[in-house]
Amino acid sequence: MADHILIAYIFASVIGFILLYAFIVLKNARKVFPVTNTAKTISIDGHCRSEDNDADVIIVGAGVAGAALAHTLGKDGRRVRVIERDLTEPDRIVGELLQPGGYLKLMELGLEDCVEDIDAQKVFGYALFKDGKNTRLSYPLENFHADVAGRSFHNGRFIQRMREKASTLPNVQLEQGTVSSLLEENGIIKGVMYKSKTGEVMKAYAPLTIVCDGCFSNLRGSLCTPQVEVPSCFVGLILENCQLPYENHGHVVLADPSPILFYRISSTEIRCLVDVPGQKVPSVSNGDLSKYLKTVVAPQIPPELQDAFIATVDKGNMRTMPNRSMPAAPHPTPGALLMGDAFNMRHPLTGGGMTVALSDIAVLRNLLMPLRDLNDSYTLCKYLESFYTLRKPVASTINTLAGALYKVFSASPDEAREEMREACFDYLSLGGVFSNGPVSLLSGLNPRPLTLVVHFFAVAVYGVGRLLLPFPSLKRMWIGARLISGASGIIFPIIKAEGVRQMFFPATVPAYYRAPPTPSTA
Repeated sequence: MADHILIAYIFASVIGFILLYAFIVLKNARKVFPVTNTAKTISIDGHCRSEDNDADVIIVGAGVAGAALAHTLGKDGRRVRVIERDLTEPDRIVGELLQPGGYLKLMELGLEDCVEDIDAQKVFGYALFKDGKNTRLSYPLENFHADVAGRSFHNGRFIQRMREKASTLPNVQLEQGTVSSLLEENGIIKGVMYKSKTGEVMKAYAPLTIVCDGCFSNLRGSLCTPQVEVPSCFVGLILENCQLPYENHGHVVLADPSPILFYRISSTEIRCLVDVPGQKVPSVSNGDLSKYLKTVVAPQIPPELQDAFIATVDKGNMRTMPNRSMPAAPHPTPGALLMGDAFNMRHPLTGGGMTVALSDIAVLRNLLMPLRDLNDSYTLCKYLESFYTLRKPVASTINTLAGALYKVFSASPDEAREEMREACFDYLSLGGVFSNGPVSLLSGLNPRPLTLVVHFFAVAVYGVGRLLLPFPSLKRMWIGARLISGASGIIFPIIKAEGVRQMFFPATVPAYYRAPPTPSTA
């Protein structure tokens, strides 16, 4: 009976929070103005003669975004030139888990075969672990084809497969070189300057240059306002000769001080990512990192994985990388566009980066498809402002979820924050609509911002309900008020950074309705 009362209390409270939140959003939306074109006004007509161009599109970088984009545009008949710093197989510790929503985008782009023949593992959901308890959360895949699921793999193998597929197209050229700068003339990006594999300084020209040079991009500065944050670092290990408690599932341990991830990247290897808050990890050289992993981390992971974890640490096979987040803040620039991690990053806890990149590519492909050519830089730039609006519902939902979940899943000395963390675990453990909704967001299958806000505050209200039942006290009421305040303090700044209007009311942005240029100007 108490459970039914609590659930009824949750839904009544959530409705109240939705109405309050809608009021706040509408009030803030009036303060947000349409994005304006920041390119300089110049006297020339902005046209780039096609006979001077090496390609229709130059793509800087051939990672997940660059390689997928090269194949997509090449398949549409564009002449594509890709310049990548290193065409050998990458070796990274992230970009290894593709959510089901990302796999659907891969199918939409005709790249689903790139997860074949690389020993990729199907992923059907997640398992959460906290204080000796665990719960399994399945992706809501009932209405999809049997092949639709998440995929986990070696990042480098996946990228090489996409590069190979792109290079089979006769109108796609992949070249190894290091791009040093964008070539600008009267406010228009005409192409790039780069150093070839042999060390020769060269220039390449195209009506459109798309920068996909990753999280360490040295070109993004002139195309956006980069506000990069580094909330934590990952320590990456590969475990062998062990089994996951729940095979074909990602594993998230709600550890102290922050989450630990496990997932298969091949039939014999399990990736472990230990999140370490802050911008530095304990020293590797003097053994501090090894000691930290064995004394602080190992006791908190599932017993089935502890021996393999410690054995890997003893071998010293550890790699580290900073976790970066950066909201998309573009400067619409004639002749150029940013994509991938060069453009927008979120905490990798939820594995949403590749889904966002592939979704962005699908949006851009659909925008470019009606255009005969890309030579009118100003008209094209104005038209492509719609890209930044059309991508928002998917990208912002995944970005906001990643940032919010990382903060909720991390331990805190604050009693209200810890109650929120416990409430989140127990809320998801309820199953049914309580887990299906959040997991559909996580998987990229239902990237709806309002659904995210509803479930986020449902967790907060559930936490308050647990505090007040069966007998409220002044202390518990105070903790409950701080819990709601803390939840608001987590999610609202992320939403503000993503853009309230574009995220929740994209149809009110003028660029949303921008029509393709007519043939006479395209």
